[in-house]
Amino acid sequence: MSHLSRDNSKLIARLRRIKGQVEGVERALEKDADCTEVLRQIASIRGAMTGLTHEVFEEHLRSHVVEASDETAREQGAEDMIQILKTYLK
Repeated sequence: MSHLSRDNSKLIARLRRIKGQVEGVERALEKDADCTEVLRQIASIRGAMTGLTHEVFEEHLRSHVVEASDETAREQGAEDMIQILKTYLK
């Protein structure tokens, strides 16, 4: 069972807003918009993705490490997070 199922609707709503922002950048590029405006939009997308990522990281840690059902599950949850962070921080 996914630990995200409790808040999926909120996460999906955030992702849809991000998708709209990305589509806005695409439209701006197609219309040859000023690079300053495009960079502002990209910075906003990055901030939104960072916020979403932090929320999912936190939920994973709470569900699969802090509140794990047993020590094996806790160790697996921590190891999963370690591997994800190695990729995320490259």
